[in-house]
Amino acid sequence: MPTPAYSCSKTFSGYPCTHRQWRHSGHCRFVHGYSRSFTFWFRARELDGCGFVVDFSSLQGLERRLAHQFDHTFLANADDPLLATWRQLHEQGALDLRVMANVGMEASAELVWSWANDLLRDREGGRACCWKTEARENAKNAASYEALPSWFRA
Repeated sequence: MPTPAYSCSKTFSGYPCTHRQWRHSGHCRFVHGYSRSFTFWFRARELDGCGFVVDFSSLQGLERRLAHQFDHTFLANADDPLLATWRQLHEQGALDLRVMANVGMEASAELVWSWANDLLRDREGGRACCWKTEARENAKNAASYEALPSWFRA
């Protein structure tokens, strides 16, 4: 039986951005966009002094980071053969470029999981962690990433 723990979740939504999967042989190779949303699941064996797993009001830094990366931005893979073109368009003010290792929803879920845990590791000292994230591109499609960080006191 798993170790007893408390859990809660928080969703951040409304991040319209565009990307393309240049390796895809179908329509995903074209620039297209979604209004992304992200759900974070948090876990703790004991609650904090206010009775929370995670105080949602303390997540403004995470919310700012999500907005900077995904709000009205163009996401490009670091190995996109058109990256030089995207950089030129960024410099000309036509798009707000963010270069990522992988712009897909699965990789985005892992990326934001790491951001949440960077914040919690420093602030909570192992008491609470993010154990799952979901990156959603629309009502029909989502991807998730699940892991307990090595520093979490399970």
